[in-house]
Order: sequence, then structure tokens, then C-alpha cells
Amino acid sequence: MTSEMNLIGLDTQKAQALAADLNKLLADYQVLYMNTRGYHWNIKGQQFFELHVKFEEIYTDLQLKIDELAERILTLGFTPDHSFSSYLAASDIKEHRNATEGTECVEGLVNGFSILLRLERQILTEAGDANDEGTAALMGDYIREQEKLLWMLNAYRQ
Repeated sequence: MTSEMNLIGLDTQKAQALAADLNKLLADYQVLYMNTRGYHWNIKGQQFFELHVKFEEIYTDLQLKIDELAERILTLGFTPDHSFSSYLAASDIKEHRNATEGTECVEGLVNGFSILLRLERQILTEAGDANDEGTAALMGDYIREQEKLLWMLNAYRQ
């Protein structure tokens, strides 16, 4: 039995499974993005100046990655989810409302990026099994960047 291939030469069933996991990751990114925007807008206290700028840097990067994830799902031949209700239902990252204190906001980022990294590693393995170098490269880049960011956020909390 021969597998059906998609436009970019990947097994269609494997691409569909990858797209489903990428949509789950997209949901996690969207919720973390909104949480980080809230941290940026609402941070108060002695850490305001440094964290306000850092949160903007983080949410700007998240926004770029959101677009890349949606475009990767399209490249695989599927449709990215695009409603916030579907993001909230699918995401393992929960809304973090009324966070204004620096340590609480940084803790929210640590938790969020830990969740992203677990799913990105799973997708990286799945992409390798599907010979999907494009998705694997994307996940590898995200993992490398976010491991460093997570190390820095953890150092900040100590």
C-alpha cells in the first residue's frame, strides 16, 4: 500500500497529525501571547521599567512565531485555527488575569514556556519520523531560543 503524498512530498496522514499538533501549539502560543501583553500593560512596582521592556520584547517574538506556525500549518496543506475560543479550549496554558507584580508575571512566563518546550520537543520527534525537515527546523530554532530564555527567566526569579 502506497502512502498518499501532499504538495511538499510528505505523507498526508503524517502531515495531518503534525498540523493537528501545530494547531495545539498555536493555541498555546496565542494564550501565552495575550498573557504577556497583559504583563506588559499591567506591570507595577520597582521592576516596572526593566520588565515592561522585556515583556514587549517577548510578546513581539511570540507574535512572529504565531505567524510562522500558522504558515507552517498552511504549508502542510491544512488550516490553522483562528478563533480565540478554540485557542482557549485547546491550550494547556491558561489565561493569567490581573497579574501586576513582577515575580508573578515572570512565573507565568516560566510556566508558559515550559509548556511550549514540552510540546515543541514532541513535535520535533514527530517531524523527524515524518521526514519533515521544515517543521523540525522550526521546532529546533524555537527550542534553542526558549531554553535560553527560560534559563534567564529562572535566573531572574532567584
